[in-house]
Amino acid sequence: MSLTRPPRGAHGQAGVEFVALLPLMLIGLAGCWQAVLAAHTGWSASAAARAAARAHAVGAGELAAARAALPDSLDHRVAVEAEDGKSRVTVRIEIPAVVPGLHLGTLSARAAFASQR
Repeated sequence: MSLTRPPRGAHGQAGVEFVALLPLMLIGLAGCWQAVLAAHTGWSASAAARAAARAHAVGAGELAAARAALPDSLDHRVAVEAEDGKSRVTVRIEIPAVVPGLHLGTLSARAAFASQR
């Protein structure tokens, strides 16, 4: 079995390729993580809307109920609107960004619960 040596200029080629692709891999990883954060925000907005609608139905504070249903990382990003005369509540949560300073918008969720008063 004869082992051949790589050509003289090919030493370190894999390292160069890795260094060249590393930024693309990091951008892809950050994009995937951002998608996970957006999905988590949407799921949390639905849970907070249901909690706020239940609180609205019994005459309690909607914002406090929504914040209690959210994880600590999202509770300062929430806004609640209760529609007067209806049992419908809308919760809006700002999507957290992987890149600091980037504003990605908000996600909203609605829920309704029959009045218990």
